[in-house]
Amino acid sequence: MEKGKIIFLNGVTSSGKTSIVDALQSRRDVFFYVVANDLFQEMVGEQYLQEDYWKYLSEVIIMMYHTAKLYSDLGKNVLIDGILVEREEIKPHYQKLMEILKDSPLDIVEVYCPLDICRQRNIERGDRYESQSDEQAELMSKDIDYSMRVDTSKLTAEECAEEIIRTLFAGSDDTASGKV
Repeated sequence: MEKGKIIFLNGVTSSGKTSIVDALQSRRDVFFYVVANDLFQEMVGEQYLQEDYWKYLSEVIIMMYHTAKLYSDLGKNVLIDGILVEREEIKPHYQKLMEILKDSPLDIVEVYCPLDICRQRNIERGDRYESQSDEQAELMSKDIDYSMRVDTSKLTAEECAEEIIRTLFAGSDDTASGKV
């Protein structure tokens, strides 16, 4: 069985990852299952997150990568909506991701947006604090081998989704038929 493609959308909060996920899932040419930091974080009771946020978040992030691998091994395409950060509890995060998915067709997409725009988006959302994107940018893994980059300050989520499909599924005859 051919493995499904795993596309990791990596970026700070309010960079536009989830909007791109929504745009990709609304397409009719490619189907994706989604695993996301936020979804897996909900698997942990609030009292535990308050007690030791990074310990429990780190554990579910690793479970999320194993889940993505399982779906891929079953021939399913997967989107990971997350951020590769280097904290003591999960170091070396990027290396762990690469080890877990070493035999999987993985593409990491940098979802970029200038931090001043992310700060404004954080304020507008109301469920993030203004400097959250700045803090995550400081923690983000360095030297990531990206397959491509999309800039959500210049492209809509739909345009980013189109670029991702065009770039990462180039040459695949199955894309147009919806079999990818």
